[in-house]
Amino acid sequence: MKFSWKLAVLWTIPVLVIGFFVWQGAFTPVTAEVGKNTASTRMTYGRFLEYLDANRVRTVDLYDGGRTAIVEAVDPDLENRMQRLRVDLPTNAPELIAKLRDSNISFDSHPVRNDGAVWGFLGNLVFPILLIGGLFLLFRRSNNMPGGPGQAMNFGKSKAKFQMDAKTGVMFDDVAGIAEAKEELQEVVTFLKQPERFTAVGAKIPKGVLLVGPPGTGKTLLAKAIAGEAGVPFFSISGSEFVEMFVGVGASRVRDLFKKAKENAPCIIFIDEIDAVGRQRGAGIGGGNDEREQTLNQMLTEMDGFEGNTGIIIIAATNRPDVLDSALLRPGRFDRQVQVDPPDVAGRVEILNVHARNKKLGADISLDAIARRTPGFSGADLANLLNEAAILTARRRKDAITNLEIDDAVDRVVAGMEGTPLVDGKSKRLIAYHEVGHAIVATLIPAHDPLQKVTLIPRGQAAGLTWFTPAEDQSLISRTQLRARICGALGGRAAEEIIFGDSEVTTGAGGDLQQVTSMARQMVTRFGMSKLGPLSLESQSGEVFLGGNWGARSEYSDEVAAQIDRQVREIIAGCHQETIQIMRENRSVIDRLVDILIEKETIDGEEFRQIVAEYTVVPEKPQFAPML
Repeated sequence: MKFSWKLAVLWTIPVLVIGFFVWQGAFTPVTAEVGKNTASTRMTYGRFLEYLDANRVRTVDLYDGGRTAIVEAVDPDLENRMQRLRVDLPTNAPELIAKLRDSNISFDSHPVRNDGAVWGFLGNLVFPILLIGGLFLLFRRSNNMPGGPGQAMNFGKSKAKFQMDAKTGVMFDDVAGIAEAKEELQEVVTFLKQPERFTAVGAKIPKGVLLVGPPGTGKTLLAKAIAGEAGVPFFSISGSEFVEMFVGVGASRVRDLFKKAKENAPCIIFIDEIDAVGRQRGAGIGGGNDEREQTLNQMLTEMDGFEGNTGIIIIAATNRPDVLDSALLRPGRFDRQVQVDPPDVAGRVEILNVHARNKKLGADISLDAIARRTPGFSGADLANLLNEAAILTARRRKDAITNLEIDDAVDRVVAGMEGTPLVDGKSKRLIAYHEVGHAIVATLIPAHDPLQKVTLIPRGQAAGLTWFTPAEDQSLISRTQLRARICGALGGRAAEEIIFGDSEVTTGAGGDLQQVTSMARQMVTRFGMSKLGPLSLESQSGEVFLGGNWGARSEYSDEVAAQIDRQVREIIAGCHQETIQIMRENRSVIDRLVDILIEKETIDGEEFRQIVAEYTVVPEKPQFAPML
């Protein structure tokens, strides 16, 4: 159970208070020594006076300042035997002493013994000391905890992590696959190490570098490499650490951060996820966030304001440059924007070589083949791929990673964990026809990506999967290729229609139809691949950004919208008819492939093409690295 210091404080104070009263009760000062002279029988003061008048009292010992008396008297009820009796005397009886003297009775007054005074003094002194000391220790402990009571005085201080000599364990040699970005940032390191090379020809050190790219491409890794290479003081902070619920705190932290940086210049400040604080101002309905906007205003001033910040280089990372404020992106603040894109084939090979250094790979492993099989993978994806393969290798008690583990790791990263195999039945046969429909169309249409494998083993939400290996990193896609992909996506629904009839089609093609509709609409509205001509009718980003394009009017009329819908339906209908024709012409090979797939549950691409070639002519497609 996690220990709570707040709960400890709440329990400690009552315990100390209770302990104080117990102490006081245990060590109350002794004000009267009755001790061995204590009498067990009590006598009233009136009866004591009667005994005194009857001369039955022999001795009287006064205690407790005259408030208590121990009397030796003759008791007539006990055959005149002597008895010790205790009497509580009134405070206003001064005539008692005179009466004792007149009766010639021996009496003695015993002084008050204050042996508990020392203990009382200690009790009154020790308790406050213990209480103050305990609270001091608790508050001192909580000062080192985030959000502790002692942090109130540091509320406006920067939370940036500072390293005089940053030891991140990452150098430029550990960063692969993004050569252009590395070159840009290596110049920054050279600026810091040898500024005279640039100042001699009038060049100025850039004030800011913005790293832009999708998640997982290595932006933060590049910042760590800069910190490890530069050898100058390094501040690192997240953009969200500036923003608080109290107005002015974020701006105070920005001021404190740049104050510390100026004291340690030349230095580097790295701000991760800067879009958390650098979003466009005035982007909210009814006014923006005052705290965030004040923080951004302060950051703009510190980066390039009246005073300037000579010797400080700000490096920031974001995957949302479109939402950043324009004043933040201008030269003088962020002089450079370095694009960190997903790596190409050569870059993926370099990244795999870096992450394979500490892993045992089998002799049959080809990193080049893995790189060709994983287009679109970022550096983080590739690192996760090799790590998953290593985990599977250890789970299977093998000595080295083989192609089987790589194959399973790719499937797991892309589609999710493997599910329970389907049992034989109508559902399994229907799924088999659906997946073979995708595969047969992709195999018989020359422009489609080559088939990698088709399987009935469930993964994630999919009951069956058909995998394709793109021929190359395709930054440009032709109209023929887009139509081929639409036909391939419609292959599953077409197989259901031909084999089982229109009344037995299932919901399994739901995701395929969404993909088909999206591709066809982009062909019409973005790429100009329809009868409407070369027109771009929709922006690439469909996200609503408040204060930007929110509430903007449509970019085309209702008549054009109707034409767009007709063109989309026409493209999909044409591809659907082509797919239906392929199914009807190859019914025998489809049945054969379904029987094999149900028996083996997985057919790789090469075996699939060989079976299809026995029944028909398979169009030649470019061959690339061997498939796993």
